[in-house]
Amino acid sequence: MAEEGANNTPQPSAGGGKNPLLTIVMILNIILLGGVIYMQLETHKKMNANMTEMDVVRAELKKSAGDAEEGAAVDVPKEDQGNLLPLDGFTANLAQGDGPRRFIRLNAVLKLSSDAKDEEYKARKPQIRDAIISILNAKRPEDLLKAEGKGHLKEEIKAAINTFLVEGRVLDVYYVGFQIN
Repeated sequence: MAEEGANNTPQPSAGGGKNPLLTIVMILNIILLGGVIYMQLETHKKMNANMTEMDVVRAELKKSAGDAEEGAAVDVPKEDQGNLLPLDGFTANLAQGDGPRRFIRLNAVLKLSSDAKDEEYKARKPQIRDAIISILNAKRPEDLLKAEGKGHLKEEIKAAINTFLVEGRVLDVYYVGFQIN
């Protein structure tokens, strides 16, 4: 009887008690996680490879200041060449919507055509500021929170300033700071 009791104890199986399905699921999980990481890295590389508006502004500022060193020069397309005029910051009330009173803080840089003269822009600075503040006062926060709303605002600012300029014109408007409170 003692021999029978000793033989009835459970023996470990040859597979070590591991579930093969669990192992397969773990391997697939690791492979999928690796794929997700790879896709995120590739997307990040693509986003960093595109030249942003800030890169264009920095390149133009370096070029205008004459600080561009060899090897550090950024290739700027021919149509993007022009003078940059940084504007003082703006704080303006937005049009009243359904909610509480809101305002905008905006810092912008104007990109001027090559034939533009700085003297004219300095002389017209009050008109430029007035035009931008008037445009901002007419906007509602909902209009400006969308990407297309910010694009329309740039076009409105360009058109308003170009109406009273004699020499040169505004080619583009770059937002350096944009905050709605």
